[in-house]
Amino acid sequence: MDRQSRKLLFETVDIYPVTCERLSNGRSNPEVLAGLIEGGARIVQLREKDLSERDFFRLAEVFRERTAKAGMLLIIDDRVDVAIAVGADGVHLGQEDLPLPQARKIAPDLLIGASSHNLDEALQAQDEGADYVNIGPIFPTRTKAGVQRFLGPQAISQIAPHLHIPFTVMGGIKEANIEQVLRMGAGKVAVVTAITQAPDIAQAVRTFRNLIKGR
Repeated sequence: MDRQSRKLLFETVDIYPVTCERLSNGRSNPEVLAGLIEGGARIVQLREKDLSERDFFRLAEVFRERTAKAGMLLIIDDRVDVAIAVGADGVHLGQEDLPLPQARKIAPDLLIGASSHNLDEALQAQDEGADYVNIGPIFPTRTKAGVQRFLGPQAISQIAPHLHIPFTVMGGIKEANIEQVLRMGAGKVAVVTAITQAPDIAQAVRTFRNLIKGR
């Protein structure tokens, strides 16, 4: 798939699940992925900070095989080299990762997403050629240890009008508060524990998708 085809598929994304095996109630990442596929998720970001490079690569290979069969976009967190090596659809870069222009040089066909915590960071990523930006963290979250500042849902309405590329939102979003981010204009919602810790992952995906599409 070329970059344009991937961008078109990204436009259809609603819920954007992100993995975290240590916060998956004892389930393995492949088990979580099976639930995501059953629930109809159109994308997954493979994010595992604690694995060795080789173990992460092997896990990414498994994810690529299964997501390809499901017609699902696979985004690799941080690791441009792994994304290229397994034939993933994209890579998501944080503020401390490889600079976006350099990532684009070595991965011209990948979707490149970038984390942003304020308007300046979002605009910089857009100017540097990001295919999408993430705005967050919106609410307090267990996946960002040590983070003291949270943007609040109002940040979405402050940042989004300045963007001409798609954006996702992330950080502590649950079924109980998703309406707050949807009301501010979010349409692609990234979550970790709201899905990985759900008793029924497939049903959680369906519920979130219906809430987003219902707006």
